[in-house]
Amino acid sequence: MTERTVFFLSDQTGVTAETLGHSLLTQFNGQDFRQLTLPFIDSDDKAQEAVTRINEAAESDTNRPIVFSTLVQDNLRNIVREGHGLFLDIFDVLLEPLELELQQESTHEPGRAHGMSDIEAYMRRIEATNFALANDDGGISRNYEMADVILIGVSRSGKTPTCLYLALQYGVYAANFPLTDEEFESGKLPDILVEQKAKLFGLTIAPQRLRHIRKERRPLGKYSSAQQVRFELRESEKLFKRYGIANVDTTEFSIEEIASRILDSTGVERRVRA
Repeated sequence: MTERTVFFLSDQTGVTAETLGHSLLTQFNGQDFRQLTLPFIDSDDKAQEAVTRINEAAESDTNRPIVFSTLVQDNLRNIVREGHGLFLDIFDVLLEPLELELQQESTHEPGRAHGMSDIEAYMRRIEATNFALANDDGGISRNYEMADVILIGVSRSGKTPTCLYLALQYGVYAANFPLTDEEFESGKLPDILVEQKAKLFGLTIAPQRLRHIRKERRPLGKYSSAQQVRFELRESEKLFKRYGIANVDTTEFSIEEIASRILDSTGVERRVRA
């Protein structure tokens, strides 16, 4: 299989270019992509350096590289456009139709998508992240009355990264609680969770996938054994059914997809848009 080089160019962090590019590339099976992010291209010199790297890839590879760009300034886009790659720019495609529709020229100001122009939204994300960390895996805080959603599930089912994503991306106050042998043996959830039952959402995962993840963390002992993994997942599903808790299988989903499904199922409001 021939490897294709893909560049993500941005005048800021590159997150938008990466997100757009990754979403598009997943639609092409059987392709092998070598992905490179070039962030903070905010001068002619840096734009020319990016062109040099694009041209080097074009010379060394069988196929020309693909370039996803979210460069805002026209002069920088014009420089990069001269590179020997397939240049795909979100602003070229979308800004002009928006300008025509809104009958207004865009500012072409870099950094607005991920800057701190909205301090209130930024602080909301920071506070939500601190909340998620303080309430991680049944942490000492347990301010569940403040939570928008409380994720429950067995260890390593994706609770912590999902909570942090919800906090950082949407300002959602997300806590999580790990289901352990105590809950499995009693067949009951702790009273502190039952009191917040309307906020509970369950995460489950395929046994093979969970065992693989656990073996990476702790390869020896009961924790990653096939028998223990199957037992925990079976008992967690019983708890979900007993208490009528909506849940999602995280096996094949990214963190972004898991978060979206949680928000869609629970109706929790996206407090901010990162």
